[in-house]
This record gives sequence, structure tokens and C-alpha cells, in this order.
Amino acid sequence: MYVVKSPLSDASLKTVSEALQGALVDLVDLALVAKQIHWNVVGPRFRSVHLQLDEVVDTARKYSDTVAERAAALGIPPDGRAATVAVGSGIGVTPEGWVDDTTAVGALVEALGAVIARMRERVEATGEPDPVSQDIFIGITADLEKHHWMFQAENG
Repeated sequence: MYVVKSPLSDASLKTVSEALQGALVDLVDLALVAKQIHWNVVGPRFRSVHLQLDEVVDTARKYSDTVAERAAALGIPPDGRAATVAVGSGIGVTPEGWVDDTTAVGALVEALGAVIARMRERVEATGEPDPVSQDIFIGITADLEKHHWMFQAENG
């Protein structure tokens, strides 16, 4: 079996591996949470919130692929299985059933806030051992913070 060899030291690889795997789990879960709420949102702002949720899903899916491929390039097998996501995500419980638009927006503000906090920790952790991965985390954080701002403005 072919194994990809990392250019990073073992200590650096451990730090970066944990950061990439954690980011992958958070992004996969964020896409699932946003899609779940997307399917169930109701209320006078249905259409705008419904469409805004799909933008979050697209961002999370795009970056989950970027993160997984970065991990693979460093010889780290990415793990996006449902069981792994369920135990490793930093996102809280998603509302069940129909979700009114105000609650939906609040849930996304909370979910995005949780993921952003963890991404900022990853930006800090990867600066020294792998600036390439850090750069990816910076880009992800910037885009998630934009979504966070827009959802906060919804319930302003």
C-alpha cells in the first residue's frame, strides 16, 4: 500500500493533523446543520433565510473538501464518517422539526460562532508548524465570519 509521506516533522504533523481533522468534522457538521434547518425553516423570512442557509452549506462543503485534500497531501487520512462527525463536532444540538425563521437564524449564529472559535484556535496552532494549513484556516475563518455577520444582521 502506498503511503503519502509528509514534509512536516512528527511533532508538527501531530498538531496540524489534529487541526485539519477537527476542521473537517466541524465543516461537515456545519453543512449538515445548515441543510437540516434549510429543509425545516418556516416564517415570513422563509425565502431569504432558506437561500442564505444554502450559501453556508456551499461554503462548508467547499472548505471541507479543501481541508480533507490538505490532510491527504500531508499523509493524514481524512475522516468525515458520520460517527466521527457525531462525536467530534463543536456544534451544539440542532433544532428538531419545523424551525421558525428567527430561531433558525439564531441557531446558525450559534453554530457559526462555535465553528469560528475553533477555527481561530487552529489558525493560532498551525502558524509555526505549517503556515500553508494556517492560510487555509484563515480563509475559512474569514468566509465563516462573513456568514456569521450576515445571520446576526438578520435578527438585528
